[in-house]
Amino acid sequence: MTAPFDEETGPPRRVGILARLRARFLTGLVVILPVALTIWLIWTMIGWVDGLVLPLIPYDLKPSHYIGIDVRGVGVIVFLIFTILVGWVAKGLIGRTLIRFGENLVARMPVVRSIYSGVKQISETIFAQTERSFETACLIQYPRKGIWAIGFISTQAKGEIAGKAETGGALMSVFLPTTPNPTSGFLLFLPKEDVIELEMTVEDAAKLVISAGLVYPNQVKPEDLPKKNGGK
Repeated sequence: MTAPFDEETGPPRRVGILARLRARFLTGLVVILPVALTIWLIWTMIGWVDGLVLPLIPYDLKPSHYIGIDVRGVGVIVFLIFTILVGWVAKGLIGRTLIRFGENLVARMPVVRSIYSGVKQISETIFAQTERSFETACLIQYPRKGIWAIGFISTQAKGEIAGKAETGGALMSVFLPTTPNPTSGFLLFLPKEDVIELEMTVEDAAKLVISAGLVYPNQVKPEDLPKKNGGK
């Protein structure tokens, strides 16, 4: 039997088809948008690097001089090779001597030395391979008790911060990221007993922050977790 026609809503079958098409369209967008944005960002970054590097290459050495067209990505390849060579030279005795000479020269320039030292500290912090940052995600109560936020444990507070803080136990330094940009946030120092470590990885916690709570990691259900206080 066919459902009766309703003058206000129209034929039920037509509404169902439109609803299914709309659902398929939204599903397609969810699949396409991340891929398209990723490809666009990579393509844009490659073009940006090419625009910085290619003008520094002599015309006779550019591929466009031989094939007649600009090949995207050549600047990236040249930059990678140049960076590897600089790193290889810097590991040697001559490279270390040149670096010390250059740093001593920069240290005599009032404005330049401040910029150089700041950029160097940031670069060493980001690209250092000897220590990993943010190995553990955590839950804290912020900005007041009863309101929970995701943070990343950095280190245990030391020095003057740990000595002058009015707390009886250890003090943890926690980075509290903001949504949707987790690279900005707040540095908080909290008592260790107020920091709850999470089982999820830092990557999963970052996805949760970036998506504003829409993307949850695949993990154990809350009811399957071990209960506290003797199972009460």
